[in-house]
Amino acid sequence: MSTPEFDAIIETIHQAFETRTQVRDQMLKQARYLTRHCAHAIRAVHREEIDLAQQHLTEAKALALELRQHAQAHPDLYHAGYTQDALKEYAEAHLTLALINNQPLPAPEDLGVDPVAYIKGLAEAAGELRRRCLDVLRHNNAAEADRLLDCMDEIYAVLVTMDYPDAITGGLRRLTDVLRSLMERTRGDLTMSLRQQRLEQRLQVFENQIARLAGDEQPTDRHA
Repeated sequence: MSTPEFDAIIETIHQAFETRTQVRDQMLKQARYLTRHCAHAIRAVHREEIDLAQQHLTEAKALALELRQHAQAHPDLYHAGYTQDALKEYAEAHLTLALINNQPLPAPEDLGVDPVAYIKGLAEAAGELRRRCLDVLRHNNAAEADRLLDCMDEIYAVLVTMDYPDAITGGLRRLTDVLRSLMERTRGDLTMSLRQQRLEQRLQVFENQIARLAGDEQPTDRHA
């Protein structure tokens, strides 16, 4: 069985596996760094540190490009779960920045991601809008919170049209259900905040009226 020809075949397979292992390790590292930069970018967006967010997205873009360069030689590794999850985070970071700053959304080809990574990133970016809604409500910016909730509604309306098997969408249905729950909670928070604001305004008007009436009833000092 052991012949020079057979030994050569086995050695070639060993070399192929060594190469794939090295590439896989490299892609895992790139995917981790890409996910980290995207998380930092989203955090910077919420803190309104836009320049810092752009810096992280620039780093993330370079890493996403490196991952895509492996696609032709190793398409199975490129389409592995860890790689696509990182690219989904990349799409989410860009879409979160655009949605919060009321900018046009980049298309999948603009980001260099496939439709599955893009649409899942869009679903998770819509979830980030809840956090932003709560932030602006603390500053009594109900109009902005209402705009963000409208964005969540529009994205959810699009997601429910993606009625395809999970094998095609990568489990989008679960993210859609999560977004529906977040929307309902956000709508309730916004409604309660608006009611509280209206109540506070009415109380302030009432207090002003009481103060004015009290001032009118003050006795006049005849010796003044």
